[in-house]
Amino acid sequence: MRQNPSFAMTDLTELRRVIAHNPWATLVANRPDGLVASHYPVLLDPDRDDLTVVGHVGKPDDHVLGLGETELLLVFEGPNGYISPNWYGDVKAVPTWNYVAVHLAGIPEVVDTEENLRILDDLVAHFESRLPQPRLMWRAPNTDEFVRVLEAGTVGFRLTPTRVTAKRKLSQNKPDEIVESVIAELSADGEYAHPALAAEMRRAHEARVAARG
Repeated sequence: MRQNPSFAMTDLTELRRVIAHNPWATLVANRPDGLVASHYPVLLDPDRDDLTVVGHVGKPDDHVLGLGETELLLVFEGPNGYISPNWYGDVKAVPTWNYVAVHLAGIPEVVDTEENLRILDDLVAHFESRLPQPRLMWRAPNTDEFVRVLEAGTVGFRLTPTRVTAKRKLSQNKPDEIVESVIAELSADGEYAHPALAAEMRRAHEARVAARG
C-alpha cells in the first residue's frame, strides 16, 4: 500500500473494527506457479482480543493456496471511492481515491473438523443473526448429516498475523475546510456519492480534531 506514514493505522481497536465491518477478504498466496488469490468471508476469532482471524476455504482451494504450508496475505477493504478535485474548491488539485484497508500476513493453522464446524457455525450466526428469522446452521430442515457433508468440503483455518499493514487515506493531509467539503459531496446524491465513505471520513476527522484539542 501507499508508503505514507501519515496514512498508517496502528490502533488495535480501529483495526478490529475495520475487519469486523468488512469480512469479505481477499486471500493471496505466492505459490511455485505464481500468485494465486481467492475470496472468502473471514471473522475475528471470538476467543481472542488481537488480530487473529478465522475462516474457511472450499476444497481444493486449500491446495491452491498452500493452506498451512506458506504465508497467506489477507486483504480487508473498507469503504473507498473517487474524490474529485472539484470538491477542493478553486485550488490546484488532481483526482484521488480515498480508502481504508488492512493487510494481515502469516502462516495459517489448519484446524480440525470440530473446530471447523464451530467456525462455520459462527460464520452463519454472524450474518443470519441480523435477520428477523435467522436460519442457523444446525436448524431444521438442515440435519446433522447434511451439515457434516458440507463441512467435509471445506478446510477451516486460524491465522495470527506476523505482519500487519493498514492504511486509512481519508483526506487527512488536507485542510479542515476541504475535508468538510469532501464529506459533504460524498454525503450528497451526486455521481460519486458514498455515504459509508463519508461516515468513515467523519469518524476519522472528528478523532483528529479531538486529538488536536
